[in-house]
Amino acid sequence: AMARKMLVPLRRAALCTLLCALSACEGRAGAVRLRGVPVATCAPLARVASRVSMTTVLAEPIRVIMKFGGSSVRDAERIREVCILVQSRMAELGIKPHLVCSAMGKTTNNLLAASSRALDDGVVDLSAVCNLHAETAKELGFELTPAYAEVKALLQQCEKVLEGVAMLGELSPRTKDLLVSFGERMSGRMVAAQLEKIGVPSKQYESWDLGVITNSEFGDASVLDESWPTIRERVRAIPEGTVGVVTGFIGKDQSGRITTLGRGGSDLTASLIGAAAGFDEVQVWKDVDGILTADPRSCPNAKPVPFVTFEEAQELAYFGAQVLHPVAMQPAMRVDIPVRVKNSYNPSAQGTLITRTHREQPLVSAITSKSGVQMVDICSTRMLGQYGFLSLVFKTFETHRLSVDVIASSEVSVSLTLNKKGAADESGHEVAALVKDLANVADVRVTSGHSIVTLIADVKRSSSVMAIVFSVMARLGIQVEMMSQGASKVNISLIIPEAREKEAVTALHRCFFEDMVCEIPITSVEEVLKMGMPTATVAAAA
Repeated sequence: AMARKMLVPLRRAALCTLLCALSACEGRAGAVRLRGVPVATCAPLARVASRVSMTTVLAEPIRVIMKFGGSSVRDAERIREVCILVQSRMAELGIKPHLVCSAMGKTTNNLLAASSRALDDGVVDLSAVCNLHAETAKELGFELTPAYAEVKALLQQCEKVLEGVAMLGELSPRTKDLLVSFGERMSGRMVAAQLEKIGVPSKQYESWDLGVITNSEFGDASVLDESWPTIRERVRAIPEGTVGVVTGFIGKDQSGRITTLGRGGSDLTASLIGAAAGFDEVQVWKDVDGILTADPRSCPNAKPVPFVTFEEAQELAYFGAQVLHPVAMQPAMRVDIPVRVKNSYNPSAQGTLITRTHREQPLVSAITSKSGVQMVDICSTRMLGQYGFLSLVFKTFETHRLSVDVIASSEVSVSLTLNKKGAADESGHEVAALVKDLANVADVRVTSGHSIVTLIADVKRSSSVMAIVFSVMARLGIQVEMMSQGASKVNISLIIPEAREKEAVTALHRCFFEDMVCEIPITSVEEVLKMGMPTATVAAAA
């Protein structure tokens, strides 16, 4: 009897320890209760563990890539805050980080503006970029350091390139890549110098010096697979205890010419280095609390999504969310390392953890939208049953380099939307040529003024999702012009009039995430609840 009395508290203590560990991994604090009685108090961990499953709790990541975007390093104050953040996480969590940095603030835009002015007006004016870096160096107190001497030398090189553009009246994609590369190269030196100043050993590295080699597609280059072993070897050669600060967004082709990875390429750089060099986690530090349930400009009550899969994050990025670049996660996906989105302005926020799978699957994880969409309706004029229609349609799109966002098809017709990038020809020449080429086999109608609203959802419960969606659309009187379920099985996309986009997204967000009452025109609440809608409150229509 005495033994049993002793075992009971031991079992309770062990269970409390396990429950506290699981609560902490989810970033929660509070009392653990057994049969309603509080028996232990759980303190929150500093941040969420890198990988969590129903049966496994893994240790905190040690080797981490921390990527900081332009707004995070926009001026002296932000560079100071970022460096303190890195220092504190090294001290408190024992992490061993390397950094990837974007250009400061609006530097990239200012470099592009300076290149356009040099081309159009023959005027070389780099004052906005020079003044920002001079003021930052002065405020941080390293005007006379070797790091700032290197920054000034880079500014002089940039001015010479602009002089060449003004003299020749020519700005090739190769020259434009060279010009915008100066932003990342300067910001990395500023951040490394500030880390050194506060006592953190640091060194700035050009990405190509660590092995980032690309093809020669200037403006949108792809990293070559043969870069991976070199990156692994050279990153691991960085001295122990030294924080490497790597230039994001840029690389070099095999001929040694500077290339850029396209907008958002710094995220890709971070993911690439983390994956190739075998890091435990890639952290992308932004100016928001993670991936949100909707665009906060449309939905002020948008909230962070704690977990998403790589597929969900890619779909969100592709269909309008601006937090991550659509291709940035591909290297991390390739080797299955987690990516965490954090807020450099609010480091204590949990952020969003992106992994291959996650255990929580709400009905809808997030809603995003894309405006300014063109829709193309193509109806075959051939006899019913003739094969090759869709093949011909897509071959014609390929010929005219037009990219498709969303598609719905039948045997004799297809409706689709054009990717903004593919349809960006202001004169509409490519779209007009497409219509002309298809005229012999189909009737083609092109319309503008549409938006895509995409729900990242549990498609296994698509009936539940669509019951709510169409109820909301019907209540608002919004005509759904087309819908499509992605092959990835994580998104449902609707095409609606562009003028109703914000209204639709706001109403859907209220229904799925803000516990608003959603009127579903079916006979009973019980029937709806059987579908499984844990995140929405549902009432039967009168």
